[in-house]
Amino acid sequence: MDRSGLVEAVTHKVADGGDLSLEQVGRVVDALFGTVDRAGALAEALKAGKTVTLTGFGSFHQENGEPSLRPGKALNEFVHGEVG
Repeated sequence: MDRSGLVEAVTHKVADGGDLSLEQVGRVVDALFGTVDRAGALAEALKAGKTVTLTGFGSFHQENGEPSLRPGKALNEFVHGEVG
């Protein structure tokens, strides 16, 4: 899935809860993950030596100086077909 696909999928997921446009969701995705021109909140936190934890999904952190994702329990269970 590329950025456009992610933006479309997120827009469809939140469609029942409000009136967010593709453009608005795209801005949120860019703010979180960044763009070629601008770092997102995740990259900025990692560069500052912080860990970003999304309960159930996992944590983004630095491991041996490299960005890394440690999947959380809920993500692992979903990916392995144990839930959902």
